[in-house]
Amino acid sequence: MDEKTAELRDLFVDATGSETVTEGRTADRGSLLDRDDATVGERLAELIATMRDRYDFSTSLSDAAYEHVVRGHFTDETDAAIAAAVVDDDSIDLDEGTSADIEVAADADTEADAAPHVDGTDVFRARMDLHLVTDADREAPFAYDELKRLVLAGATDEELAAELSSDPETVRRYRRVAAADVASMRANHRFRDEFRDLLTDADIERSLATDAREDGLREAAEDIETDVSF
Repeated sequence: MDEKTAELRDLFVDATGSETVTEGRTADRGSLLDRDDATVGERLAELIATMRDRYDFSTSLSDAAYEHVVRGHFTDETDAAIAAAVVDDDSIDLDEGTSADIEVAADADTEADAAPHVDGTDVFRARMDLHLVTDADREAPFAYDELKRLVLAGATDEELAAELSSDPETVRRYRRVAAADVASMRANHRFRDEFRDLLTDADIERSLATDAREDGLREAAEDIETDVSF
């Protein structure tokens, strides 16, 4: 490899690599845009309301609680941590924000019984309602692609359990994941992507990566042109 070829190779590596985009990102997410949190909150509320109207939400959590779920998801909080934050937020009225099918343990003390009960299961179901599926959610003890195929075909929980040789409880959990993936796909991942763009710098990074690649390729092309002899 001659010197000029080596230089061009380095230009292409620099142009198509990610270091020029991610280097120096020490600030919190969202820092590349001076986003107004009130405006972001309004848009989140609009998206959640639209999804509630379009889909059959599986919990009775309030829209404000669902906003907690979205924000917590994009700051990599666990479902249990998000549930605790929802309960601790005095601005949320949780009287109508508890999951109808979650039972408090019978031996819980009086104070715990009186408190609204929200746990990681509620948050998991809310994430599925919002199409916020993670890779970890898809780590099923059977072939996930086969599960999605069966869900698309309209298989019941009993049929899924039989086909996948699994127990009904496990099937029900992963069915929620597959159904969320299918619903997101049918919506062209619109809601998931807009949530991400509102709460992270993903849209900015995509733009910077495109610009960096175009600038680097343009410079490389110019170097090639100036080095051509006839």
